Amino acid sequence: MSHSLYAPPPGDAWERADPAASGFDPAGLQTAVDYAWTHETNWSRDIGEMLEKGYFERAPWNEALGPTAPRGGPNGLILRGGKIVAEWGDTARPDMTFSVAKSYLSLCAGLAHDAGLLPDFEQPVGALVKDGGFEPPHNNRIVWRHLLQQTSEWEGSMWDKPDLVDRNRDLAIEGTPASRKGEHRDLQAPGDYWEYNDVRVNRLALSLLRIWRRPLPEVLNEKLMTPIGASATWRWRGYRNSWVDVDGQQMESVPGGAHWGGGLFISSRDHARIALLMARRGVWGGQRLLSESYIQAALAPCPIQPTYGFLWWLNTGRAFQPAAPDTSFFAIGAGQSVLWIDPALDLVAVVRWIGKNDLNGFIAAVLKALHAD
Repeated sequence: MSHSLYAPPPGDAWERADPAASGFDPAGLQTAVDYAWTHETNWSRDIGEMLEKGYFERAPWNEALGPTAPRGGPNGLILRGGKIVAEWGDTARPDMTFSVAKSYLSLCAGLAHDAGLLPDFEQPVGALVKDGGFEPPHNNRIVWRHLLQQTSEWEGSMWDKPDLVDRNRDLAIEGTPASRKGEHRDLQAPGDYWEYNDVRVNRLALSLLRIWRRPLPEVLNEKLMTPIGASATWRWRGYRNSWVDVDGQQMESVPGGAHWGGGLFISSRDHARIALLMARRGVWGGQRLLSESYIQAALAPCPIQPTYGFLWWLNTGRAFQPAAPDTSFFAIGAGQSVLWIDPALDLVAVVRWIGKNDLNGFIAAVLKALHAD
């Protein structure tokens, strides 16, 4: 197997590579690691308490519905050619990961597409999902692409949280007194307005559960996590009120975030495996796990938000993270948890609990080390 196609085996025996032999200036790479260490998020270690105090939503919409856990400290790893060139902190600790779960929902949609359960991303969701969530005169016009690109403008409530919670949401000022999140704005036609959200993403998650007719964590574990050798420590949890009947069985619908608890609890090492799978365009150790058609669709820019694909952040025109090449793409969760993927550089990085405005500085430090003479 060539260096560029190395895939780590299950367990902890992940091959390491000498930074210099992998194209890095070792001192520069250590500078990047030190940057991650010294630019820790200002979030409390007690995430549950932070949510209860209304960091994301005003009362009563801030009520937690799912489990939470205290966060760990800064940690992460950098891969070149799939091998570890740098690692810091406790990368085996499962932590809450917030909106990185959105990208995992995208994977579940891709698996459904590959299995023939979701053959056409332009198909109205209501053609496959008959649970009353996609009725006229508005929601019936929503297609799968709208939900995956966050342009659906779906109207309704999910698990006691109304879609109004996410209207006027601005990620740049989220968690500050300037946020207008939750204030009314008139809805637009599906496909005409982009707005980052959690309620509508949770509607996507339930819709995917409906077409899979199996819990999404079970699907993900069978189709991806086990084949790529992920640990047994990750879990994806829903809310106390997100159980639904599917074929006479109660199944938990999982969220695409953790504003109200729940979500994806996972280690940086397991994140890195998923990131490496995406860097390899769905192929792991010579086995195709995700189709090229899904990868192309997922990483195509949304027409009205070019830095967003199917629940993956894109760097179109280097507008999202200016320090990174436009070939980079990302999964990002509040706090911050980041998967940075650049197939052109054969580079993957996972960085956890870095400051909200410090990711670009970390990227710049890594690339400075990589491009050092």
